[in-house]
Amino acid sequence: MSHQTGIQADDGVLHIFSKARSGKYRILKIIIENEKLTVGCCKESTKSWEQEYDSFVLPLLEDSQPSYLLYRLDTQNAQGYEWIFIAWSPDNSPVRQKMLYAATRATVKKEFGGGHVKDEIFGTTKDDVSLHGYKKYLVSQSAPVPLTAAEEELRQIKLNEVKTEVGVDSKHQTLQGVAFPVHKDALEALKQFRDKKLNYVQLEIDFQNENIVLSSTSPTDIKDLPGRIPKEAARYHFFLYKHSHEGDYLESTVFIYSMPGYNCSIRERMLYSSCKNPLIDMVENKLKIEVAKKIEIDNGNELTAEFLYEEVHPKQHAHKQTFAKPKGPAGKRGIKRLVKGPAGDDNEND
Repeated sequence: MSHQTGIQADDGVLHIFSKARSGKYRILKIIIENEKLTVGCCKESTKSWEQEYDSFVLPLLEDSQPSYLLYRLDTQNAQGYEWIFIAWSPDNSPVRQKMLYAATRATVKKEFGGGHVKDEIFGTTKDDVSLHGYKKYLVSQSAPVPLTAAEEELRQIKLNEVKTEVGVDSKHQTLQGVAFPVHKDALEALKQFRDKKLNYVQLEIDFQNENIVLSSTSPTDIKDLPGRIPKEAARYHFFLYKHSHEGDYLESTVFIYSMPGYNCSIRERMLYSSCKNPLIDMVENKLKIEVAKKIEIDNGNELTAEFLYEEVHPKQHAHKQTFAKPKGPAGKRGIKRLVKGPAGDDNEND
């Protein structure tokens, strides 16, 4: 993932980073806590880096919690000591945690100082990031076409990905986003919406159970719509927009993604953004609901009748007409000319 989460290191973490770069610590464990980078553990060294590696690294790896580890080698470059950056993302950790740590990884490297990082490895099992795993990684770097850390991460995702359809009981992770399963009540509401038995469906993400659930199916007209938009939480909305256009009565499905800015947590913004496209894809391709317009808003007050109409039926720019030169007078007369007379009067000459 290339997008950033906005999570940063505070002054205390930056101070630890500075001391680590000078050689005080052998290993740092960095975690995300309360939407901030936090030092979970730091240890000093007494032996060579190879002797301490497994005993320092492996005990810090939790079975269901991602983290970052920075491990100092005994070698130095122009920047100072060289470090191994380990991105730990175990298979059975929650999807939203995997996403959060993957999206924040570049920030951690930047805050620590990318010039100090000699090698970067990604692991989902302890064997991946053990001393043996690290040495295997070094051997792979000498291959004709070595993988970058980002390519290795994508390869791991592909290997662990379960290819299933988006439905009531399924969930899969793709490179475009995370497709949380749609709860059966929400799926049934969308089917009723498709059959014109409902004119409004609101969905939300259940973060604890990692699925998309039904939030509301209240009958809604254009005047009610702004009031349906929560001011403190993100939502997905499907609205049947009934209106007239150029004399024809139309019923158009409008998808509205409401995200009230920074009133939402970073995790909420990230997950709603990532789940949006897989949800729309499921609605259009599986349920065969034709979405006439997709709209993103941060405030329900934007949803006026005029706004919706112009979004669904944007004005077309008129083609510029070429000026047609008027025809001259009929007959064989010459071109009419205007000349100034002696007294300043205009006289016509043929």
